[in-house]
Amino acid sequence: MKKVLCLLGSPRKKGNSADMARVFCDAARQAGAEVESVHLNGLEARGCQACYGCKRNSETCVLEDGLTPVLESVRACDVLVLATPVYFGEVSAQLKTFIDRTFSFLTPEYARDKTKRSRLAPGKTLVFLIAQGHPREDLFADIFPRYQYFFTWFGFAATHLVRACGVYDPGDALAKPGLAEEIAALGRRVAAGA
Repeated sequence: MKKVLCLLGSPRKKGNSADMARVFCDAARQAGAEVESVHLNGLEARGCQACYGCKRNSETCVLEDGLTPVLESVRACDVLVLATPVYFGEVSAQLKTFIDRTFSFLTPEYARDKTKRSRLAPGKTLVFLIAQGHPREDLFADIFPRYQYFFTWFGFAATHLVRACGVYDPGDALAKPGLAEEIAALGRRVAAGA
């Protein structure tokens, strides 16, 4: 059984990225996956402190806060889903805080030894669900490739993107023709290990 961890990056519990994540998680669950969802905005969490404690004294992030169990859940999951709105051309601050803390997954030798960069088990799957209010698809298209690059350092073997542009008001994403079906199909495929 695949373990799916879904991190909800929006402060809105009923926003477009949350709707997209719900469709994915429901489909994955119905296909037999074990699904855990975490609303990042509800956590007390600090950004990476650049202390390098995870490179000198510890195999994990040395900060103890709401992200501590989330980072442990990433270690245990098979599929990581990152759902975010686009805020000022970037992922939400809540999701960016999590992403910065994943620095702890890199080994102390990550910059020099490209064969041993990650402390995570290889072969995980990354799914990025992005809700963008602006309708122009050429804008902010760099978000996914930028983070895909780093997650491949962690050993993620497969990456998937579903991006909805022009979804400004709550409910707009799931009103887009075919989007819910595309997301649900991806959820089923990923749960089946494809």
